[in-house]
Amino acid sequence: MQNALATPLETVPRVPPEVERFRVEYRKENVGPHYSGWLHFAFTSIGSLAVLGFAISRVHDMAPLEWLTLPLAFLFANVCEYFGHKGPMHRPKPGMGILFQRHTREHHHFFTHDAMSYESSRDFKMVLFPPVMLFFFLGVIATPVAGLLFLVSSSNVAWLFIVVAMGYFLTYEWLHFVYHLDERSLVGRLPMVKVLRRHHQRHHDKALMGRWNFNITFPISDRVFGTYYVERRGE
Repeated sequence: MQNALATPLETVPRVPPEVERFRVEYRKENVGPHYSGWLHFAFTSIGSLAVLGFAISRVHDMAPLEWLTLPLAFLFANVCEYFGHKGPMHRPKPGMGILFQRHTREHHHFFTHDAMSYESSRDFKMVLFPPVMLFFFLGVIATPVAGLLFLVSSSNVAWLFIVVAMGYFLTYEWLHFVYHLDERSLVGRLPMVKVLRRHHQRHHDKALMGRWNFNITFPISDRVFGTYYVERRGE
């Protein structure tokens, strides 16, 4: 897997001294000796795919209008991603301070626009959601909404919402993961990844992060709400 995903993680370019100091301190305080970045990645991927596969298996005898669940749920997820990022991740809210702490104060200091790449797989912890978030997302967000859809619509609509929700969660995790690989890696050189990575890299500029490029997956809401950063000539 390393050959496909990286010029070896240990050979990425040196980072600015202030970023390196933050990384050293963060690893010392927050990354335990038994942490495995690849195990973390595998848990997130396999767990999400298992839920996704089960939800797909429950869909049957689709009515034509029920297919509309897919694009509508996707757009809903994109807007939720946008406002979740633009809101509590960048502006502290009562009861959600941990999101601001982990994202703005930690993630944006660990990775800056001129130091986007992991130095080793132990740095995956600073990008991937904690494993408990898979259960939180499924149990507190996706399942209650699906339950409501089951009551007001149909079981197919409810299960399709779960399919899109879990698929979007996994897409978010995978895309964010590859943005922080070395851009010279095999995956980092893929055309679509290069475009999306550049969008996210601009957001990691501390001068821009509070106002621009809040979509981490696909910048649809950034376009709609006027927060898509357009580079000026010479930048």
